[in-house]
Amino acid sequence: MSLNDTPSGERVHIAFFGRRNAGKSSLVNAFTGQDLAIVSDVKGTTTDPVYKAMELLPLGPVEIIDTPGIDDEGALGQLRVQKTRQVLNKTDLAILAADAAQPLGRAEEELLALIKDRGIPYLLAWNKADLLDSVPETEENAIWVSALTGFHIRELKEKAAALAGREDPKRPLIADLLAPGDTAVLVVPIDKAAPKGRLILPQQQTIRDALEAGASALVCRDTELAETLKALRRPPRIVVTDSQAFGRVAKIVPPEVPLTSFSILMARYKGDLALTAAGARAVYGLRDGDKVLVAEGCTHHRQCEDIGTVKLPRWIREKTGVQPDFTFCSGRDYPDDLTPYRLVVHCGGCTLGGREMKYRQRAAADQGVPITNYGILIASLNGILPRTLAPFPEMGDLLKTE
Repeated sequence: MSLNDTPSGERVHIAFFGRRNAGKSSLVNAFTGQDLAIVSDVKGTTTDPVYKAMELLPLGPVEIIDTPGIDDEGALGQLRVQKTRQVLNKTDLAILAADAAQPLGRAEEELLALIKDRGIPYLLAWNKADLLDSVPETEENAIWVSALTGFHIRELKEKAAALAGREDPKRPLIADLLAPGDTAVLVVPIDKAAPKGRLILPQQQTIRDALEAGASALVCRDTELAETLKALRRPPRIVVTDSQAFGRVAKIVPPEVPLTSFSILMARYKGDLALTAAGARAVYGLRDGDKVLVAEGCTHHRQCEDIGTVKLPRWIREKTGVQPDFTFCSGRDYPDDLTPYRLVVHCGGCTLGGREMKYRQRAAADQGVPITNYGILIASLNGILPRTLAPFPEMGDLLKTE
């Protein structure tokens, strides 16, 4: 996979914020070396967040986000400001573009306080430094630049790469569960819901991570799983399946062979596995009419047997005997207010960055709403949740209570 092909969810998200006409969009263009953002003397030219993938050395693949002005006015302006603040949920590094000839305004001070409160690494980029008689020395979290002349743009990129690179390294997807020479059997059903001619992203990532560990990734359909296991000279180190096949696969895989799903791997990789595992219990306390939010990180064409809108609601009704009221959201439409819901069921979040996935989980927890994950919930409904969590050493304490 080339850097240009790196999925958005695996990129570091660098977002530019600022007042209208502080030169933010000009700075984005200078930073990316492209005319990504429309530049105009008219205030409020940027009306929606604009996204651009690029490579930032030595950090690697990043996604640049240009946001509307944080001081926009009127009813429409407030909606734009709200969108800007929502970008913080996915921001790994915030760059606040400010006019070097003016002090920070109230909107900038408030945003900077919010950035600090969320623990997001940040840089204060004092733009239009070419208009100053003298330029102050660069500080740890501040730098004087000029989008017009290119002054300190290279230094800004270097500081951005360094700050963003300080974030905690990502947990392996499956590599830490494997040793060189191990075999991981990956079960990939090919049905009407499977994409034509390709594997879905979590399946691709799991194969790559297994190879990084020096292990072998053996891929088969659920219909050939039994024969595949018989053909192996020794049992596989782990079997990973599409969650929708849990019921069939669990009957085939011997109890002594660790079993989990791609969705559960993603729950651990992107967020808090213990939180989402504990959230699955809430499904058994649902009553008729309780609101359940089913959330997906991406938008896609829904088919007649869609997992989120059709299968999960059906399985929940069948296993619990109650009739909840289901609401569905996808992409960036995750609601801020989750209090109307008794449960949030989220996809694996393969298209979301780790910070955004953790934000969504934290938002639910802070509002007292249980949140779980597709794969975890399906395993629970099939009565095999402890087995599917057993491969993860950190889940020991939770398994004792299941």
